Amino acid sequence: MYDTIISRLLIGGAICMEAFLQNLTNVFGSINSFVWGPYFLIPLLCGTGLFFTLRLKGVQFTKFGAGWNRLFNNFSLKGEKAGKHGMSSFQAVATAIAAQVGTGNLVGAMTALIMGGPGAIFWMWLAALAGMATNFAEACIAQVYKTKDNSGQTVGGPAYYISRGLGNTAFSKFLAAFFSVAIILALGFMGNMVQANSISDAFLNAFSLPTWVTGIGLAIIAGIIFMGGVKRIASVTEKVVPLMALVYIVVGVIVILMNASNIPAMFAMIFKGAFNPRSVWGGALGFGIGRAARYGIARGLFSNEAGMGSTPHAHAVANVNNPVEQGVLGIVAVFIDTFVVLNITVFTVLSADIIRFEGDQPVMKGIQLVQEAFSQHLFGHSFGYLFIAICLFFFAFSTIIGWYYFGETNIRYLFGSKGLIPYKLLVVAFIFLGSLLKIDLVWELVDFFNGIMVIPNLISLLFLSGTVAAVLRDYNAGKPYDVNNYIRK
Repeated sequence: MYDTIISRLLIGGAICMEAFLQNLTNVFGSINSFVWGPYFLIPLLCGTGLFFTLRLKGVQFTKFGAGWNRLFNNFSLKGEKAGKHGMSSFQAVATAIAAQVGTGNLVGAMTALIMGGPGAIFWMWLAALAGMATNFAEACIAQVYKTKDNSGQTVGGPAYYISRGLGNTAFSKFLAAFFSVAIILALGFMGNMVQANSISDAFLNAFSLPTWVTGIGLAIIAGIIFMGGVKRIASVTEKVVPLMALVYIVVGVIVILMNASNIPAMFAMIFKGAFNPRSVWGGALGFGIGRAARYGIARGLFSNEAGMGSTPHAHAVANVNNPVEQGVLGIVAVFIDTFVVLNITVFTVLSADIIRFEGDQPVMKGIQLVQEAFSQHLFGHSFGYLFIAICLFFFAFSTIIGWYYFGETNIRYLFGSKGLIPYKLLVVAFIFLGSLLKIDLVWELVDFFNGIMVIPNLISLLFLSGTVAAVLRDYNAGKPYDVNNYIRK
């Protein structure tokens, strides 16, 4: 009798807990619809990008060539050793791109495409063009306000330029602490859980590998890299990022060329869909311009992270003579993320002409669309799925490394070097747990904290825009750089 009562109580408790978690997921989903919607972050992020485009006189266009040349002139798979002094300029941009190029370039791109139609890609491009100017500003100001922590480690990022740039007031310190807590939760913990989950699911589908086995492997590899500090992080990213991007781009271009006859129709779909969505897929799904713009801009900004305050942590510690030298690489980083890697995904799927609808629902969505595009037109089913699973591993794992590092920088800001060991252990634990769980709620929490951390970052960027403009103006005039001429005392 008592056993029956206890069993019923346990079952009832489990049902109640599941219902509670689902309701909580729905609540944060509703909040995120506003946060990442057309009345909050989209106009804020795009507006900031347009503001910097105007104030810096189209810096993303005038300095793009300089950034491209600097990227490839400094290209190295085995650069100088990073350490307390920082890392090389190439290692810094590789770490930034490692965080930017992740599952969003595969899954996020497909979300924008299915939910917003082909026209969403056009709006994604516009958001990226504006974001390139914002990322330039972030990288520059991070360089200006970089410093050393209590262990002598070179550090920098939004928490540092928020607190110091806004005058070291109680309000600025609150904003900096708010940002630090948000990014640690969003990227260091929950963000790395969902990246690990993506890898474990891909390996389960491609290799029938149990998720717990993948989780243990990921946790061990990540722990080894984390314990090696900035030296090992820089060494890994400078090798993994160029190689993973090159392989994916080359294979993707081959698939696109194999479907060259569909390329004119593909571009027609994108441009028609941007301004007349119903002429493409809208008859079935009820697309409108607002929907196309919303999903294209939101997913584009989420993918390239311009204005979110994540990548400045890497750009801040680059060893350069002038902040502009790293700023121009921030421009190129957004370009590579959106106009190269993300476009490869979109063009591969659209040129393959594999998107189908039954009623108002897509037959395939998410990563399956990418896998089918590669499978049907190059490798065959088994190898195509395998190739994308491997690509997803490198994309997601490089993001784990980048996001860990961004969280570490903010741990240093809040607690100094004494907080690092607990942080490393917690991240490793979250990686393992993330590989096991179905974490819809965690995804919603990641989106929420990613959204709210943007606010203090944009406030400080706009407040310090004059400093960015002055640094760029003096650089163009050939004046030697002295940080004391720009930093707010």
